[in-house]
Amino acid sequence: MDALTPGEESPVTRAATRAKAAAAELAPLPRAAKDAALLAISEALRSRAADIVAANADDVARAADAGTSPAIIDRLTLTAERVEAIAADVAHVAGLPDPVGEVLRGSTLPNGLELRQVRVPLGVVGIIYEARPNVTVDAAALCLKSGNAVLLRGSSSAYSSNAALVEVLREAVEGAGLPADAVQLVPGESRDSVTELMRARGLVDVLIPRGGASLIRTVVEGSTVPVIETGTGNCHVYVDADADLDMAVDILVNSKAQRPSVCNAAETLLVHRDIADRFLPRALDALADADVTVHGDPRVLAVAKESGTKASVVAATAEDWETEYLSYDIAAAVVESLDAAVAHIRQWSSGHTEAIVTASQPAARRFTRLVDAAAVMVNASTRFTDGGQFGFGAEIGISTQKLHARGPMGLPELTSTKYVVTGDGHIR
Repeated sequence: MDALTPGEESPVTRAATRAKAAAAELAPLPRAAKDAALLAISEALRSRAADIVAANADDVARAADAGTSPAIIDRLTLTAERVEAIAADVAHVAGLPDPVGEVLRGSTLPNGLELRQVRVPLGVVGIIYEARPNVTVDAAALCLKSGNAVLLRGSSSAYSSNAALVEVLREAVEGAGLPADAVQLVPGESRDSVTELMRARGLVDVLIPRGGASLIRTVVEGSTVPVIETGTGNCHVYVDADADLDMAVDILVNSKAQRPSVCNAAETLLVHRDIADRFLPRALDALADADVTVHGDPRVLAVAKESGTKASVVAATAEDWETEYLSYDIAAAVVESLDAAVAHIRQWSSGHTEAIVTASQPAARRFTRLVDAAAVMVNASTRFTDGGQFGFGAEIGISTQKLHARGPMGLPELTSTKYVVTGDGHIR
């Protein structure tokens, strides 16, 4: 970033100032105006798909040359089919209910004052995220629908993709009669621009980081702007003593291997000791068929050796229990009881999604009561923790904190509230 002359505002500050003005224009708009802009975005993405894919190819080529892992390249890659899916998601958001103006509660007080608590936009939302250009569109669509301006700070590895996408978004938004500055790419590719965004208190109302543990920790610890923490996904699947083994195998493989590069993929398998000898050989073979490497504790290693599984099983280290692999790897341990599984989860969980497979209702109830996570699954894959799967539409992220929002963040989570009080000459 070029040096500034004394008194000169930085490009990031200027962008945030424009976003604040745009947010003031967006806040009172009716649903029809916002939906028209979203539908214009959807059509523009389709008509400009070839340009978007071409820009993305530059990013993918640079990532490959840099030796980036296949999982990260998968997150980075846009194809014509993926652009079409993104466009369809935007159109779906247009069809969702508008949260702005919703009355959450209301009453007439004993003194005759009419009290209503209504949803209002947050204002200016900053998104700091890593190599997932689909987030650029998802975030913009959800922010526009909920009446917010958005400042997008993606990673430098996706800069060409994000620049192309934001150009399309801004043209479509402006063509629909909304301020183009409602959607902006944060200027600059250096860490300085991220730091400036994190310190833009008074211009930016909230920051939402999306990415790995290091990124999230940096934003949470270094920001003066309020942050909604979207955590990493060290998710567990616990197979209880009373589990249906066929069901357990299916849920395990889906949780781990259906798409391992995402935050709701399982990273650890816990198996009750009473079924370990029966379940683990089947589970290990199924994971082998899915090309998953197992990082096992001594009891898992012993079962693997005795059963002659075709799985790739290596000894787990202390680091494995806290690792979000985002790859075809999973840690595995045998536990003495449901409570032991809960204790393991409490020690290592990131608070994202935890799952139990069991036919026992008492076990399921105890697990859901004791486990502290944004989502707890009973006899279902961890992969269901998702705004789309929950029926919220495209999500802005999955919050693992406990204030303001927790779990998949859809449109209502991108609003705050205010109280509207109506009187008839009332004085206190």
